[in-house]
Amino acid sequence: MTGLSAVTVQSLGLKPLLADALQHRQVAWFYREQLICAQRLPAPALGLSRYALDARLAQAFTAAGGELNRATRAKDSGPLPGRILAHGRSRSESPWLGLKLHVHDLRLAQDLELHLGHEAYIGLTKVETGAVNVCGLFRRRNLAAPGPALLAAYLKAVGLPLLADRIARATFETGSFSAVSALSYEPVIPTPDTISLGDAGGLIPPFTGNGMAIAFQSAETALPHVVAYSRGKASWTATCNHTHAALRRRFHHRLAVARNLQPFLLAPNRQRLVSALARAHLLPLRLLYTLLH
Repeated sequence: MTGLSAVTVQSLGLKPLLADALQHRQVAWFYREQLICAQRLPAPALGLSRYALDARLAQAFTAAGGELNRATRAKDSGPLPGRILAHGRSRSESPWLGLKLHVHDLRLAQDLELHLGHEAYIGLTKVETGAVNVCGLFRRRNLAAPGPALLAAYLKAVGLPLLADRIARATFETGSFSAVSALSYEPVIPTPDTISLGDAGGLIPPFTGNGMAIAFQSAETALPHVVAYSRGKASWTATCNHTHAALRRRFHHRLAVARNLQPFLLAPNRQRLVSALARAHLLPLRLLYTLLH
């Protein structure tokens, strides 16, 4: 998780939830199994599993008096005053597939590794338990295999057999494999009288490491407007309009930059350009980090 400022952590009371998150500073980039560059992040990225983070957020929510309904899905009954959508990714047809797995006993070249494959990229980094989180975005292929074997099949299909072998020699964490489809990176048009936060308001490509930061930052952005509504100081329509405008000001540029950069990490001809620039030390990594955060 990158780009989460101390101001946001303080304003949302997140410090206890992130206390044991690992702090990563070094990133190694690989193109077709070859190291092309290493960089030091301008600010540390946080290594914390979603299992731990989600459980802590749920506990904090209920401790504050919230009512949490588990193992159920809210019915879409249309816009309702006071209703805020924070349900994650948009559910639409998409050619992309996300695969994720936690493994132990896997040595990394740097705190984070980013591997470019044929129409795919894969990130590896440690989380607070010591496990390595392996997470990749792939163009969907006609491949079928049970659990972690599907990740291995995709890695080999995109030209990363050595990475597949490294992961195969590690110890898989039982129950950690997951696959996510319906990943749309197209702009989301705000719906009148509805507030959508985080991925529900616009999915940022995962290479940025900025998805959870945007989720928290969008909540931070909406908070004063929603509080005013809850105290009867603003109508719901006005609250939605003000929140939509504030979210656009904060995230529109960042999302647009990320969407335009993602093809350079996926399309083979553009990957070659990225690799050449990186090897020649001409890739403006610090500038890109600033634009994406």
